Amino acid sequence: MAKVNKRLAVLVGCNYPNTQYELHGCINDVVAMKDVLVKRFGFDPTNIELLTDASAATGEGSSSVVLPTGENIKAALSKMVSQAEDGDVLYFHYSGHGTRIPKPAHLFGHDEAIVPCDFNLITDVDFRQLVNQLPKGASFTILSDSCHSGGLIDKEKEQIGPSTYRAASSLSYKAKNIPFESILEHLKTLTGINTSDIGTHLLESFGANASLKFLTPQLESELFDFLKADEGILLSGCQADETSADMNPMESGGKAYGAFSNAVQMVLKENSGRLSNKEVVMMARKVLEAQGFDQHPCLYCSDENADATFLCQPEAEPY
Repeated sequence: MAKVNKRLAVLVGCNYPNTQYELHGCINDVVAMKDVLVKRFGFDPTNIELLTDASAATGEGSSSVVLPTGENIKAALSKMVSQAEDGDVLYFHYSGHGTRIPKPAHLFGHDEAIVPCDFNLITDVDFRQLVNQLPKGASFTILSDSCHSGGLIDKEKEQIGPSTYRAASSLSYKAKNIPFESILEHLKTLTGINTSDIGTHLLESFGANASLKFLTPQLESELFDFLKADEGILLSGCQADETSADMNPMESGGKAYGAFSNAVQMVLKENSGRLSNKEVVMMARKVLEAQGFDQHPCLYCSDENADATFLCQPEAEPY
């Protein structure tokens, strides 16, 4: 009997309810994507793990609800990667806030990170380690609908990158970004430590569950000693220096949504046939431009995966 390849997914939606950083469309984004994964891409619902902070909005906790904390997200991703075999298709969809972490003074630039509901940052180094653990022949697609999401897999090859064209947007929306300084101040209130070193606060607050970037700093260089073309594929909602939009019900005239997640779903609905990763990103860019958004989705992956079919879509009935 022929081996059936697995299709595994982790979907994370963070709305940060009852906080000053509250968003509105992130849970809607991943719930809608779950439906697309099942109906179009052949994912078994039992192989899709959904993590949202919906229960935090009501204050009614449930033992069946897994909150999107840093520890829980990393545990779900590690479990998914550990189950992967040759030919398997892995997918991670994140909708929520992102941030940029300044590099030390002697280095130039920033590191990208996503912001789980407990502020236990997951960095580009963590995603690089996950990709490095993939078995040969398995693919791992990450769609991050968050600010500064370009480059979220550290050192992944840029296929569709920064746009030189910038138009002023007249749309009213909330940026899916928490500034580094705000995250630092929030963590200071948790630890009571007066230092601007974010690693100190994260290690004090989360211990062994903090990002590898701060837990084992030397690992960052070790991870890249033997870099080669890999099976990591990142579709980012915007460039590393841009913000991604969250539209709320009053402003959008309907259900809240993340602009990039919604654009990808529109592209998939309007094109029932197979699309390459490059086509999905370029078409989503056109959708966002037509809608008046000033954000430019990017694609980071190997040359081969740029032209590979998005999520290895099987031949099936039109969506």
